[in-house]
Amino acid sequence: MQRLMLGPRGGIPNNPALPVRLYRAALHDPDLASAFEARFGTNGWPPAWRDGVFDYHHYHSTAHEVLGCYAGRATLTVGGPGGEAIDIAAGDAILLPAGTGHKCERASDDFAIVGAYPAGQDWDIVTEAADDAIRARIAAVPGPERDPVSGAPF
Repeated sequence: MQRLMLGPRGGIPNNPALPVRLYRAALHDPDLASAFEARFGTNGWPPAWRDGVFDYHHYHSTAHEVLGCYAGRATLTVGGPGGEAIDIAAGDAILLPAGTGHKCERASDDFAIVGAYPAGQDWDIVTEAADDAIRARIAAVPGPERDPVSGAPF
């Protein structure tokens, strides 16, 4: 697992306490979508949807998010404008702590992910620059109990 600690960038607050976690080849299964959903759910991150990643910078101020890539490949910018370019492919997962900016720069036609959030956390979509109220919401999001991929205590 790779960890990236990101500071504020371009109005995107990123998370001041928790790093992005990137899991390469996290799962190997003929049905990766179902495998990610099962793994996330078992570890206290109920799967919420299957889709892609928005093509604009955004973040969530009320929830942590994990994305499990079950088909195709994409390049995501993480951390806001000028942030880290991360290539992900089927079998990879990425955990985005509350406040972490993300955007899809380019993707294969078949790119698809499972999105999940810790049980009890409701997600929002924020595109504006963070103010004090948004930063306070992010700071108030409790850390997850378990890692969504490994199940280890967070």
